[in-house]
Amino acid sequence: MQNQTDKIASKFLGKKVEGSDSYDSSLLVAVPRVENRKQYGIDSVNLPFCGFDVWHAYEFSTMTLSGLPVTRLIKLKYPCSSEFIVESKSLKLYLNSFNMTRFGNDIQDCLHTCKKIIIEDLSKLLGTKVDLSFLDNLSHSYKVYADYSNLYDIVDTGNVLIDKFKEAPDLLKTECTNSAKEYFLTFDSLRSNCRVTHQPDFADAFIYYKSNKHILEDSLLKYLVSFRSEYHFHEECCEMIYKRLYDILDIFSGESALMVSLIYTRRGGIDICPSRWSENCYLEDVVLLNDITKYVSYGVRQ
Repeated sequence: MQNQTDKIASKFLGKKVEGSDSYDSSLLVAVPRVENRKQYGIDSVNLPFCGFDVWHAYEFSTMTLSGLPVTRLIKLKYPCSSEFIVESKSLKLYLNSFNMTRFGNDIQDCLHTCKKIIIEDLSKLLGTKVDLSFLDNLSHSYKVYADYSNLYDIVDTGNVLIDKFKEAPDLLKTECTNSAKEYFLTFDSLRSNCRVTHQPDFADAFIYYKSNKHILEDSLLKYLVSFRSEYHFHEECCEMIYKRLYDILDIFSGESALMVSLIYTRRGGIDICPSRWSENCYLEDVVLLNDITKYVSYGVRQ
């Protein structure tokens, strides 16, 4: 039986939808965050983290009044404190409704008008301030995280047995250290599944923490793998991982800090990249989320 959140999210998901040949803001669907947060003891009024959800829409296209096509990569960002998230297929349908609609006398006028409309529509839908920028160079959205160590390079994978594929926080094991230490870790094989369509989603996970507790890397690897049969939205997975680590690391005390970023690959022309961090986290990477959120998984690290 579907719960209320799934009913809302499934308005378009898993269904054949024609979309619209003209701009249509009614296609947008807002999904409440609160239900999943309650399951994991996350108080939406007093969040244990700060953060943003960052979206890249790679296939936005519209036209000027003279019929000249204008195509750009859109970057959207809104805070995790918003009551709602935008459902992904509804956003795709909404952005596609711009395809055959004409705005502005020239390219700059067209983009300015579209930016204003999209910001107003999404801010109203989500009840929060939404930031939007157009990128005409894909390299602007990429950053290489050279300081992060892949768990596969740390863990002796030949001696790891993994047999849990539903989120299992009991897998996480820690040991105490003499002082607070920093850890920069990445895992490039995170898989979860859409809670409505059950289609798989793949991501690179980035985890930074500073604590006098050390998470044993093999236990963290097993825990992240346990998401392979979980059915959640991207934002929910990020918050689940954050909350589990937050609880075992005592992040609320002393010099401790935590950041979790999930950089999902795109599906249907859009990727979703949620990041959550503690208030005392001053990482450069957090600041740079205003400009970048994309990790280069393939090729040579710079």
